[in-house]
Amino acid sequence: MKEKRLKLLSGSQVTIFKIKNRRGYAALALNNLTEGNNPQQAFARLHHPLRRLGFALPNRAPAVRSV
Repeated sequence: MKEKRLKLLSGSQVTIFKIKNRRGYAALALNNLTEGNNPQQAFARLHHPLRRLGFALPNRAPAVRSV
């Protein structure tokens, strides 16, 4: 089976923010939401859903935004 060629997602398309009324952080990209105990974990968990869509994550996690 031929391997899928992944498109690189830019850091500006990934949003990481602190979840209100909960402990932890969330990462949002292309209508995919993941949660983690820290920003790096939430960012790393985006790998699987984005790979299914044919995208790869940037090497560096973007800064946490306050919402």
